[in-house]
Amino acid sequence: MFRIRRIYDDLIPLDRSIIEQIQEILRQQFPLLSEDAIAKLPEQLRNPLRFRFRSVLFVAEGARAGVKGFAVLHHAPDLNFSFLDFIAAARRLTGGGFGGALYQRVREEALSLKSIGLFFECLPDDPRLCPDPVLLRQNVSRLRFYERYGARPVINTAYEAPVNPGDDCPPYLVFDNLGKEVLPDRTRTKRIVRAILQRKYGDFCPREYIDMVVGSITDDPVRLRKPKYVKKEPPLRLAAGPVKSAESIILTVNDRHQIHHVHERGYLESPVRIEAILREIEPTGVFERVTVRHFSERHIKAVHDSRFVDYFKKVCSIMKSGTSVYPYVFPIRNNARPPKELPIRAGYYCIDTFTPLNQNAFLAAKRAVDCALTAAGKILEGYRLGYALVRPPGHHAEKHAFGGFCYLNSAAVAAHYLSIYGNVAILDIDYHHGNGTQNIFYERSDVLTVSIHGHPRFAYPYFSGFEDEQGKGPGEEFNINIPLAERINGEQYRKVLAKALRRVEGFRPRFLVLALGLDTAKGDPTGSWDLRPADFRDNGRMIGALRLPTVVVQEGGYRIRSLGNNARHFFLGLWEGAHSQS
Repeated sequence: MFRIRRIYDDLIPLDRSIIEQIQEILRQQFPLLSEDAIAKLPEQLRNPLRFRFRSVLFVAEGARAGVKGFAVLHHAPDLNFSFLDFIAAARRLTGGGFGGALYQRVREEALSLKSIGLFFECLPDDPRLCPDPVLLRQNVSRLRFYERYGARPVINTAYEAPVNPGDDCPPYLVFDNLGKEVLPDRTRTKRIVRAILQRKYGDFCPREYIDMVVGSITDDPVRLRKPKYVKKEPPLRLAAGPVKSAESIILTVNDRHQIHHVHERGYLESPVRIEAILREIEPTGVFERVTVRHFSERHIKAVHDSRFVDYFKKVCSIMKSGTSVYPYVFPIRNNARPPKELPIRAGYYCIDTFTPLNQNAFLAAKRAVDCALTAAGKILEGYRLGYALVRPPGHHAEKHAFGGFCYLNSAAVAAHYLSIYGNVAILDIDYHHGNGTQNIFYERSDVLTVSIHGHPRFAYPYFSGFEDEQGKGPGEEFNINIPLAERINGEQYRKVLAKALRRVEGFRPRFLVLALGLDTAKGDPTGSWDLRPADFRDNGRMIGALRLPTVVVQEGGYRIRSLGNNARHFFLGLWEGAHSQS
């Protein structure tokens, strides 16, 4: 078994290791390739402007992330064509289906880029050009393979003329029209061929040679060699199908959330929230649900005070089934001496009077953290988008306190976990200020916290979320609050979101953690804004366009009638933005 996924850069350690394996395959299988050409692969992915190609790297990897094969595709937006630079299987792994799967994926990508077609080079199957019988058989096999897809050499040009007289096995220029049955005209083909020779071989091919090859193109439109190997089979065509797994949104669901079911009248944070969202998002086909892993409590205690975590766990363990304790006494005058009785001590660790402690609160909150960490782990494995669909929520949970239906800050735990591998930006788009996230990272510069929320003069938690709260010490200017008016529509929100995203981009993070609140929706019982499904899709598209490895953690959202529909629109927009070709 293997999967194909896209490698965007070498920032994640796993992807850096994958690229190193690919570079070694290049050394082994392309011995004439210079070390400089091999070494520049990571920069080709990161810096398309320098190379005048937007480079795309696909890797076929096994269960243990070993490289089975890879393909390097270049796209030229200015001329609207794609060029397949390399496609190869690891040594001794040819014939395992990797080449076919990779080529199919390359074709899909070229189509999604709206390319006129896919160009690439292939060594000749003509014994006059390639006298080596062993190499000739290999060339025949490759050209037969590509012909099954309708890809054939371009004829009546001097492309296969050797740069140095006497050199043998000069490559054909092969064209795959991607099933469109349209061939490029002479003028466009000349521009494309010149671009290939200049951008790929500019240091090797003299100008006179390039001019000669380009001038030899006279057919209008360009002509391809007649089928030589595939007589009866129609060309393989791309079929619409589900999203490739590596491009899916990883989905982790708190499978223990239902044990935290508070039946008191008016308690909005109910299990039906998860069911409403799942019912709408799973049929979209862009999610891949994975098993939730168990993680050590040390990840929680990395962001929460250990005394608070130990208390929370202990008090829940002594609660009787079906009973809840609500904090009602708070240490305004003396916060140095917590009460002896654990239920009374709830107010020492809480910020409000409506977040209960009960038998299952710790178990449900711990599992929510496990969901967020599992999604973050998948991001480190190379996936680009992950969604932890959890309850209870977490962004109101501070270092030393719980509240606002929140007990443990899942988003903060995931952000800290990812911060080991590079800077992290947390964007909180819940209607309410993420006071817990702000509190946890207030003195850190490696995690940027940005929150868009209702102004604390009218919105919970009331005592935090002001613009002048910008961080402290090393964290100064790394906490951004954008409090908004009581009435906001979708267009007004998008202007503010664009401002927040510019701040995130300026931070240049390696990862994004998104605290997703759907309580910004029209009619939500805890909010006052007017966002509709189309607004959520637009917002998702804007966030996805950052193209950052992203973990989404569910926070608020309590209008059950529209909750799932809004979630579906948001994630379709997020996926579209992350995979758009702009």
